[in-house]
Amino acid sequence: MDINSKINNSKTRISLYWKCQLIGWSIVSVYWAYTVYTRDNYGVFYTLLNYVLDIAIGIFLTHLYRRFALKAKWSNLPIKKLLIRLVPTILLLAVLYVLMNNLKWYVYWTYIADEDRNFIEAIIYWDPILLTGLRLMSIWILAYHLYHYYQKEVVTAKENAQLSLIAKQAQLDNLSAQLNPHFLFNSLNSIKSLVIENPKVARRAIDLLSDLLRSSLYEKDKGLISIKNELALVYDYIELEKMRFEERLQLKTNIDDEIINSKIPTLSIQLLVENAIKHGIDLKVGGGVVILKVKKKARKIYITVENPGEINQDKNVGLGLENLKKRLEIQYKGKASFSLVEIKNANVCAELIIPMHIDDEKI
Repeated sequence: MDINSKINNSKTRISLYWKCQLIGWSIVSVYWAYTVYTRDNYGVFYTLLNYVLDIAIGIFLTHLYRRFALKAKWSNLPIKKLLIRLVPTILLLAVLYVLMNNLKWYVYWTYIADEDRNFIEAIIYWDPILLTGLRLMSIWILAYHLYHYYQKEVVTAKENAQLSLIAKQAQLDNLSAQLNPHFLFNSLNSIKSLVIENPKVARRAIDLLSDLLRSSLYEKDKGLISIKNELALVYDYIELEKMRFEERLQLKTNIDDEIINSKIPTLSIQLLVENAIKHGIDLKVGGGVVILKVKKKARKIYITVENPGEINQDKNVGLGLENLKKRLEIQYKGKASFSLVEIKNANVCAELIIPMHIDDEKI
């Protein structure tokens, strides 16, 4: 969403908020205007003045609460924690509602109606104003948070739908990469040469190719996968590619066993390894070493893949990496990151930083 869209949406929300405030409190205040006009003989002018003040008091108190709630980010709290805060807040707002209304009436009866009223008695008079304040503040606050809860659910549903679409697209991209003629030709050609020379290795190669294609078809339906299962897929991929590259392709790993069962986006490591081979090893006559590291630092998972090569500044980032970035943004709300940089010794390093999944920390 671009900046202009965000600004327009913000204006729409503010406009809707103030419309609801004015219309809602205007309707609520009609009852009190009718009461003071018929029961207390306020007259037309003072009835209208009282009506405007009632609207102003309601808007002032609720808007004050809204500003505080936004600053404290109460709308992001779980329901149980939010309710614990709302009960004393509603009581406090109801008391303020009583005090402000009593002060308004005291000024009218003392300075306009010219009656002798005791200030303390007038201010602490609560029946039935406190009940009215409790009812009005409860309805307003609950309606306010229900609206935001609904909005948050709508946004979450949209993000989940978008994530599903991106995952499906990534599935198709991955399948396309596995099924491209170059990859299949080299794999099948290697298998063909092994059928006679080494039938056992040929059968193993067929199993590997089958597993890779099966993963491309089905694994992307899972949003997250354990590092252990992801690495098993990567090792299969490397083993199959080594039949083509032979000694030109080497893999070195440094895996933190403590987080082997932690969850990461499915096929994310495989994508980085594929890129390392396609844009690094394959372009080097002598091949090279792909270094894969998976470490835990400060409740985050650091995945790095290094390979010989350089970044072509004239070419855009591949579709697979773009999809990975989008998946990270939606899945982790900006708490995950991806970078691709050139480092010393003419190497390229792809780094993926992912927060520890809540369930992972219980393992």
